[in-house]
Amino acid sequence: MNALPNLSPQARQLATTGLVVGVFLAALEASVVATAMPSVIRDLGGETLYALPFAVYLLTSTVSSPLWGRASDVVGRRRLYLAAVLIFLIGSALCGQSHSMGMLIAARVVQGIGAGGLLPLTLTMVGELYSLQERSRVQSFISGVWGVSGLVGPLLGGWLTETLSWRWTFYASLPFGAAALLLALRFLPETGRPRPARLDWAGAALFTLGSGLVVWGLEQRQWLLVILGAVTLAGAVVLERRHPDPLLPMRALRERLPRVAFAGNLLGGAAYFGVIAYLPLYAQGVTGGGATAGGAILTPMLVGWTLTAIVTARLVKTVPLARIAQVGFAVLVVMFGALIFAVHAPLWVTSALGFAVGTGMGFSMLSLLLAAQETSSREELGAVTSGVLFARQMGGALGTALMALLIGSAAIQSGGFELAEGLRRAYLLALGLVVVALALSLRLRVTHPAQAPAPASND
Repeated sequence: MNALPNLSPQARQLATTGLVVGVFLAALEASVVATAMPSVIRDLGGETLYALPFAVYLLTSTVSSPLWGRASDVVGRRRLYLAAVLIFLIGSALCGQSHSMGMLIAARVVQGIGAGGLLPLTLTMVGELYSLQERSRVQSFISGVWGVSGLVGPLLGGWLTETLSWRWTFYASLPFGAAALLLALRFLPETGRPRPARLDWAGAALFTLGSGLVVWGLEQRQWLLVILGAVTLAGAVVLERRHPDPLLPMRALRERLPRVAFAGNLLGGAAYFGVIAYLPLYAQGVTGGGATAGGAILTPMLVGWTLTAIVTARLVKTVPLARIAQVGFAVLVVMFGALIFAVHAPLWVTSALGFAVGTGMGFSMLSLLLAAQETSSREELGAVTSGVLFARQMGGALGTALMALLIGSAAIQSGGFELAEGLRRAYLLALGLVVVALALSLRLRVTHPAQAPAPASND
């Protein structure tokens, strides 16, 4: 590994603060905007496009993330990090200035491209700024940032929407981004040694085009677009198999464990992120709460995920990772089944079930990621990690669009009983997705933590 940059302790601390603020920027945006969307559609209209601001943000941030990482090998980390923050801030400002749903969707594309670079570049630079012993402490602190944003984001989004305007849920990012830029400009050193690399632009373009066609076709019920998008995605997979530096870890995906981790995150992400896109709408359109209630209903899910992710990190010393993943998916099956029967229940019931859904995600998502990493070679570690995260976010983009189709724009517009029944259909889809994920996880070999992990089979 390269020698650590020669920085004073204070300069390194301030550089790290700039990186952490950038992560907080992306994490806050992921949770704060959902609470504002019911107010957005009341102001801008476009009920039929309700899911697209979520879906395009997830889509562009997901597809661009591996490209940011590979590009940093070519041109350097620091300048790309600065570019990612700047692009994100431009997108945030454009979102706040939007006067139509079309403009908001386009601005979310810009914002998502910037967000795609923040987390992978931060984790890479932390790895280069700190020794192995120090790195785990810093990365656990970064994980805590996501937890704090999960607590603060939905409530902040609701409060800003009710007291100022939904536009301020986007403007709230600007001071954090300005601080991240200033700290990075002043204290962040250039890290890494640029080397030649072939960026998989064609694969990224095909994944973006194919996923975008599927999401748009589902949203607009244009089945020809859905079919065309599916064919484009199939072409992207064929291209990935032949590319020397593919966007996805195609070689690792021939093995069972990384393949199950990829599929489990895709299915779990579709179920979870698809549901949380509509829970604030449920809080306002079915139970009669305000924007703050719409934010509060998301908090238990995010807290549940954060807490059980911490617990999972401790359990891995004594409990097999496959077993933890199976327990997590079993919890998700039971909880999504319960939500089907709770669509007309009081808000606190949905919040309690949502907390349990979050615990299921905390157990299953982290354990699958750790298991895939544990059986991957050092050369494939980065590709496998980014591939699993890619699958989770891609699932979220597609799940949001699928649930919009099941709920229906008329139910989103009218609220009340129709919206509750539409959510019941969405919960049914989520239940089906996590049942499949549970079945896949049961195929994993349960290996005791004291044993060396056996190579995954190629079946």
